[in-house]
Amino acid sequence: MPFNKDDFSACTSILAGKKATIDGSTIIARNEDSKSAWPKHMQIHAHKEYSEPQKFVSPDNGFKLSLPTVRAKYSATPEWTDKFGVFEEDGINEYGVAMSATESAYANERVLGYDPLVKDGISEEAMLTVILPYVHTAREGVNRLGEIVEKYGTSESNGVLFSDQNEVWYLETGSGHQWVAQRIPDDSYAIVANQLAIQEIDFSQPNNFMYAKNIRKFVSENHLNPQPNSFNFRNIFGTHDLSDEIYSTPRVWYGQKVFNPEIKQEPMSQDLPFIRKADRLLGLDDFKYVLGSHFQDTPYDPLGFGTEEQKHKFRPISLAKTQESHILQLRPELPTEIAGIHWLAMGVTAESIFIPTYAGTTDVHPAYKVGQQKYSNDSAYWVYKLVGVLVDGHYTELQGFLKDAQKNTNIALSNLLHHSDQEALKLTGTKCTEYLTQQSIKMQQLGLENMQQLISELVTASTDLSVLNFKTDANL
Repeated sequence: MPFNKDDFSACTSILAGKKATIDGSTIIARNEDSKSAWPKHMQIHAHKEYSEPQKFVSPDNGFKLSLPTVRAKYSATPEWTDKFGVFEEDGINEYGVAMSATESAYANERVLGYDPLVKDGISEEAMLTVILPYVHTAREGVNRLGEIVEKYGTSESNGVLFSDQNEVWYLETGSGHQWVAQRIPDDSYAIVANQLAIQEIDFSQPNNFMYAKNIRKFVSENHLNPQPNSFNFRNIFGTHDLSDEIYSTPRVWYGQKVFNPEIKQEPMSQDLPFIRKADRLLGLDDFKYVLGSHFQDTPYDPLGFGTEEQKHKFRPISLAKTQESHILQLRPELPTEIAGIHWLAMGVTAESIFIPTYAGTTDVHPAYKVGQQKYSNDSAYWVYKLVGVLVDGHYTELQGFLKDAQKNTNIALSNLLHHSDQEALKLTGTKCTEYLTQQSIKMQQLGLENMQQLISELVTASTDLSVLNFKTDANL
């Protein structure tokens, strides 16, 4: 059967250090792309302490792991069903650590021939669940996942994002037991799209690079390095084929084009850098724009005016298979429970809205807890998904309704979040937690109300756009 990257989970990720953003936040963000009708929920796991270690067993591939007795509170976005695994994907824990897992990647046959993937090793569906509740810093998260990969192996090649208020890290698994991680420089960003992205590893800089203990020996003994005078992880472990040029690199190219418009590059280039410094400080709107983008202002926009070949040549960043999109923002000089914001856009990013939820919240809106594979109007996922379905039917005529609703809701959410920050800083303990939960649910409700109003407008406007419509000639 021909290899088809659309058969796999296929995401786009962005990471940025604290000196690369306008307000000094660290940011990790990702579109979770898998299926066009596969609901996500949002969940807050309470802090728990057990009398003895717990056992995690994956319903997907049987991966087993003994877990510590203390599990921190954390947010997550699990699937609507755990039949194929929990896939909690993204969240922030009570210690102020954020994690997003995973960015699916692909290792080459050469390295897999010496270190194949492990069928019952750790996979995407388990990673957040067995890592995030048990780490106190981003660096500790990298170390914990790396140790698990080395000991138990991994069933997939993946990229995993970690952050705290000071550091941002990106970890990649390149074969069954080999991995590397790089700290994103404070003044820089990285964009990743379904290919191994980390390039030169500097083994003399432990503050900026982490890796499997025997990776150099593994590469050397098996003669895997095509450039022995350097150690380029992407070149040693990654793929460099036409599917990368069509499927992956154009998304990196477009993200870098938005953040660095002054740099001229080609969308199919295999030489795009992993790390870049933007031409400006990046705001939250920059991350939202890239995650919701589809090659706007280029001939490759499926909704644009290029040729039919150009409009369908490359896989866009925002597409129908996006289940949810998240931006995990850790703001500086604020208490942990207020500093962390879990921004979540349900459904197709370009047609949705990022709703903020405080890291300190203990609950979410009821609509974020429900929703199965078939549409239901009580589910947050399906409310946002319905907006996209309605707009898609007559995009040219209806896009104005969507853009107005997104703009007005974003402004209202920004005002409400700013007010909530100021009030929360006056509170402590349980009162602060209760307030953050109340305000988070209020912001989720605001988004849902505005989307319901938009749905009403879209349905009404669509009634006159039927293919069965007929305009009578005045002279008839």
